[in-house]
Amino acid sequence: MPLVRLGRFDEALSGAALALMVLVPLVEIVLRASTGLGVENASVLVQHLGLVMTLFGAVAAERYGHLTSLGSSLGQLGSGRTQAWVKATVQGASSLLAGLLALASWRFVATEMSAPQPLAYGIPMWWVQASMPLGFLLLGFRLGSRCSPLPLLRWPLALLLPLAGWALGAQFDGVPLPLGPGLILLIALLLAGAPVFAVLGGLSLLLFASDALPLASVPLSHYQITVNPSLPALPLYTLAGLFLARSGAAQRLSLLFVAMFGGGVRGSVIAAAVLCSGFTAFTGGSGVTILALGGLLLPLLMNAGYPEQRGIGLVTSASALGVLLAPSVPLILYAVIARVPITDMFLAGLVPAVLMVVCLLVLGGFLRRDKAAPEAAPPDFHGALAAAWAAKWELATPLVAIGSLLSGLATPMESAALTAAYALFTQALVHRELGLKQVARTLSDCAQIIGGVMLILGMALALTNFMVDAGIPDRAVEWVQSVIPNRYVFLLVLCVFLFFAAALMEIYAAIVVLVPLLLPLAKAYGIDPIHFGIIFLAAMEVGFLCPPAGMNIYFASAMFKKSIATVARSVLPAMGAIFVGTLVIALVPPLATGLPALVKA
Repeated sequence: MPLVRLGRFDEALSGAALALMVLVPLVEIVLRASTGLGVENASVLVQHLGLVMTLFGAVAAERYGHLTSLGSSLGQLGSGRTQAWVKATVQGASSLLAGLLALASWRFVATEMSAPQPLAYGIPMWWVQASMPLGFLLLGFRLGSRCSPLPLLRWPLALLLPLAGWALGAQFDGVPLPLGPGLILLIALLLAGAPVFAVLGGLSLLLFASDALPLASVPLSHYQITVNPSLPALPLYTLAGLFLARSGAAQRLSLLFVAMFGGGVRGSVIAAAVLCSGFTAFTGGSGVTILALGGLLLPLLMNAGYPEQRGIGLVTSASALGVLLAPSVPLILYAVIARVPITDMFLAGLVPAVLMVVCLLVLGGFLRRDKAAPEAAPPDFHGALAAAWAAKWELATPLVAIGSLLSGLATPMESAALTAAYALFTQALVHRELGLKQVARTLSDCAQIIGGVMLILGMALALTNFMVDAGIPDRAVEWVQSVIPNRYVFLLVLCVFLFFAAALMEIYAAIVVLVPLLLPLAKAYGIDPIHFGIIFLAAMEVGFLCPPAGMNIYFASAMFKKSIATVARSVLPAMGAIFVGTLVIALVPPLATGLPALVKA
């Protein structure tokens, strides 16, 4: 038992770092208001706590099989013995790549050690930065341990593979390497089920090595995005959503929306769509919404006379629509990457989010009522008032999140910390629905979710930086403008391209990789960055529903105990509706830019 507990120190460390990310901004707000002084270097301290949470949260995520991959197409071929060999090869190669990333990270940390900078209270910054090589080594160790079921081989491989990657990096750092063979190998690893972070990291290392550039450029990019001043908002808003998802908040809100929109099929469908969209905005992951609400909403729909197949399609697809609603993680990430105000993105997403829900319900056919279904019950005004009073604490959550930010009382990071603390206070102390064990479990789960995501983002940013330095965006602008001179044709082509890109790329990696490449192109056609961001995120919503990156399908399949093919068929109408909604947003810019302009005026 002590060994098991020791082996899970990464969970404890990442959870503690996340807890401090909530606590430090709150202490800063109180001290600043009462004494005029705050926590020393508070914002930078929280950003570096985010670095610790990311690396050790990712290590914990690997233990539970939560690191994102695109599935294992190649791993399903051949006999059981062949599949086992493919899996072992993939884990071994991923362990090797983690060792390479550890060496590259150590080179970056060594550079920082030569001219140390203080973090806070006399702590050198490189102490925290050292979590990068340590974290990648631990990832390599864990991945290597999965290469063989035999203890006699498992532990030697766990040690040797990441160390071999470290040695390879030391040997070839600064030496130009051929690009072709490495690309083929990385594509094969991706198709065989390798973690996305390992493939993106390997590709970034390969590209930098092909130009004989230092490998430390890759962890530098990972460090830059992880300690971005706005990035702590991602785990903090996600934590708030998870606190709500693991309490009775969903039940209280569902009763409210059903009373507001009336019973029967139509009211239940609208209530389910609105609730799923709003929940996803806070949880940061539509899969979390399906797990939190699926068991509640599908029986509610079926009891109202709604067909099971369409009910599964509605819950699965509506859970993808919260991307445009504040304070969704993709909205914040786009604002960071595109360097536009977060408050502008929050405002810009409101009208398009409503439009997308309407498109889903009307064009997706989810409002269609079968003849055999019972008549709809009218809205229950008195029931809605009673339900609103019961859900008053949950209804105030968006006011805390957005109000503290728009009022200027808090920075984006402080607003996110306030929201997480508010969700914890209301669900654990007011409603008494979260105990200490559940809070600790939620902190750990949030660290794992965000740790896996941030690992992908760091590797993706390194890839993007290489392409930007190579002048690829500028060449793309020149070529596309020569081929597509018309702005509206470009918008149509953009929507189609993003539709397919969403199916192939995880949304966070897509934002980091594609936005720096496509935003200059959009600007060349006179498209406002805020407008482009809403188009981009609206199109990305379909990625949650389309294999291989469509995680909603896999979550729904597990939640509702249906085959992936059954769930995929149920969301086909929704995919068409989302595409039409994206086109409307693209062709009518005021839908996105009108509200921010009105508020500024």
